Amino acid sequence: MTRPRLGFLGVGWIGRHRMQAIVAADLAEIVAIADPSPEMAAEAQKLALDAKGVAGLDGLLEAKLDGIVIATPSALHAEQSIRALSRGASVFCQKPLGRTAAEVQAVINAARKADRLIGVDFSYRHTQGMQRIRDIVRAGELGKIFAIDLVFHNAYGPDKRWFYDRAQSGGGCVMDLGVHLVDLALWVLDFPEVTNVTSKLFGGGELLGCPPDRVEDYAVATLELASGAVVQLACSWRLQAGRDAIISATFYGTNGGATLHNIDGSFYDFIAERYRGTARETLATPPDAWGGRAAVYWVSRLAAGARFDTGAERLITVSRVLDRIYGR
Repeated sequence: MTRPRLGFLGVGWIGRHRMQAIVAADLAEIVAIADPSPEMAAEAQKLALDAKGVAGLDGLLEAKLDGIVIATPSALHAEQSIRALSRGASVFCQKPLGRTAAEVQAVINAARKADRLIGVDFSYRHTQGMQRIRDIVRAGELGKIFAIDLVFHNAYGPDKRWFYDRAQSGGGCVMDLGVHLVDLALWVLDFPEVTNVTSKLFGGGELLGCPPDRVEDYAVATLELASGAVVQLACSWRLQAGRDAIISATFYGTNGGATLHNIDGSFYDFIAERYRGTARETLATPPDAWGGRAAVYWVSRLAAGARFDTGAERLITVSRVLDRIYGR
């Protein structure tokens, strides 16, 4: 294994958190940091003492990096990823990889052409609980899965203005939170065909058109799968939820069920349980430092010499479902 040379584009809270996880894993050298905020860049350099501050993506590309970690506003993800890939750098990007399936397709095409590794920060896949649930479902222990219920309510909502600009964000709570729910359902079930999608989007309590003319702050959607299973999801910003967050992913089969849900409104602490009739069994409990595992997994693959993986095309599948939720 080699130690890849990495650069970070955007080192706000998320970017620094992923940097901290990569530093702790000690699998790579962080050599360059780019952020428009000198304060954020300075905080990041406390984690990577040998990294140099550079001017934007151009500065990172001049550093001849093996990989770039992107944590910038959503409108920039696709273009920045494509530029990095075309210059020979693998990419790990915050979700969404693109605001539409067309943007995601363009990134995947660039990764395939450059033969470079592409990763997206679908971090909830890497919780201990979801790993256990996926294994149980894939092994057939729950029987035939026929219903999946998914919820992600953030009682605060984003604190950056660009999230509320549809041109910059690509959408509201569905693009921010629902993308995780769609990914979890499809990932656990090994990406079955989605045959039909229906949805309702709300903004400030008002039903929005489809496609909406502004970002939604509450959404419900139903996904019908080729297997006959049905996926129901709900997500929101600033819901009167009585707690900071409500997060859960539950899979019901003919022989039992399994769920991951947050504890006491936490964004970070989860418990996973298996259901047998009215009985339950605990599968995983806190503490579980899962937040940076997706980034570390990408770095470990990069260090092992991984290049373009056709599995990345499943990122397009997730984005196509979001397009259908939005009526695009």
